[in-house]
Amino acid sequence: MGTTQLETVPEPKYWHLRTVLSEALDSEFSVGEILPNERDLAARFGVARATLRQALEQLELEGRLQRRRGVGTTVAPPRMGVSVGTAQHAWPGGPLDAWQTLDCALETPPATVAETLVTGRDEPVHTVRRSRVSHGQPVAAELLYVPADSVPGLSGIDAPSGAARARAVLRELQHLELERQENAVELGSARADDARELDRLPGAPVLVVTTRFIARGRTAALSVATYRADTCRLTFGDSGGVQIHHGPEQQAS
Repeated sequence: MGTTQLETVPEPKYWHLRTVLSEALDSEFSVGEILPNERDLAARFGVARATLRQALEQLELEGRLQRRRGVGTTVAPPRMGVSVGTAQHAWPGGPLDAWQTLDCALETPPATVAETLVTGRDEPVHTVRRSRVSHGQPVAAELLYVPADSVPGLSGIDAPSGAARARAVLRELQHLELERQENAVELGSARADDARELDRLPGAPVLVVTTRFIARGRTAALSVATYRADTCRLTFGDSGGVQIHHGPEQQAS
């Protein structure tokens, strides 16, 4: 691999390097491929390692690169578009739902969740845990809170807990007529349990999408989904759901 010297340019050197690196990612590397170490990259482009780190950090912020513990810096998969459109509505667990169901347990929800669901402060609700994977890597984790009176047909003999119980809860939700859903999005920091599930360091930036599912004039279920901010971006179309973008600059089809 030859040495590429950067020309003198009016823009900051790290920003020009970021552009050169971005072009190299498109032409020389595939998703998930590990980049050479910093010393080799700095030598290739004829820059100081401090300049290289700035460029790598910028590309990580843009979602082009990921720094994975125990692995190194890898090429990130296409960003996942988190749609906040509201034209279409569907209960979680429907035929087009791409989430993977992991577990379910009866648990007392956080006070803010109990207030939204209008349940007693100490009243347990069905807590369904789900995950979303793209290119073999976790990109989102969800907690879906469902009060017992939203799934009255759920039988205790279906399954006491685990993925089978979670699927039973989701099936029962389909029997309710969904009136609408309301989304709220905020930028947050990964808690320890979120970071573990999403293969990130605690404190890493995340997008938290809270969705209220309204049926019979009340909140019948509440979803709190945490997305990796380095692999996701917000979209404001009316398609609903989550779309996969097949390149950093492409629009979802």
